[in-house]
Amino acid sequence: MARPTRQVHGMKGQKRSDTRNFMCRVLGGYCILRLMTQKACTLRQKVTKNIQCNYLLFLPQSYDQTKKRWPLILFLHGMDESGDDLSLVKKHGLAKIVEEKLDFPFVVVSPQCPRDEWWSTDALVSLLDTVEKNYRIDKKRVYVTGLSMGGYTTWQLAIEHPHRFAAIAPICGGGNPYLAYKIKQLPIWVFHGAKDKAVPIAESREMISALRKQGGNIRFTIYRNGGHDSWSKTYQNEKLYDWFLSHSRS
Repeated sequence: MARPTRQVHGMKGQKRSDTRNFMCRVLGGYCILRLMTQKACTLRQKVTKNIQCNYLLFLPQSYDQTKKRWPLILFLHGMDESGDDLSLVKKHGLAKIVEEKLDFPFVVVSPQCPRDEWWSTDALVSLLDTVEKNYRIDKKRVYVTGLSMGGYTTWQLAIEHPHRFAAIAPICGGGNPYLAYKIKQLPIWVFHGAKDKAVPIAESREMISALRKQGGNIRFTIYRNGGHDSWSKTYQNEKLYDWFLSHSRS
């Protein structure tokens, strides 16, 4: 009788072992399943930040003599004019032009990027909001232009806010061609020096190519013997300002 008893005990032991193995396999599979499954989540959180932006503001000589709303150009300087000295912004571009041309027919906003930083598009949009609120601005005729670092940000700002501007004029800059479709309806006039060693003309050509594939509304001026300074001729060209004024946001 002892042998059957031992055999029964052995069978019960085998059943326990099989059960444990089965549970291990099940639990093991469960653990693998948990490791391989990702839960889709969404973060919704309001983020606020303090913005400080130094800038030059030009109002046409006849601004206070009329009640009309004025077109506005946002001018973005290059890297060398960054810092906390606003006189640097007057070295080039529109901030220089309006020092000598008091009857310039636009309100011109020329912010200064802090030293060792890149332009903040959040700060620029906030600045535009403030100026549009406090001055008589024609919101259908707001334009942006910039040179070098400012040229890059001209592209970026337009891509991020394609319905904010009536037209843009990036000078010796570049952008993200994969996002060019966002501004295919925006009138754009691009300027670049063919011999630019600081920002190769390929940067502009890449954006031009992407936009033309999208049927973009674009003009491209190449200064065949021009280097990095393609802004001096550009901002002295009255046709640029006539072109700006010929475009109004619907």
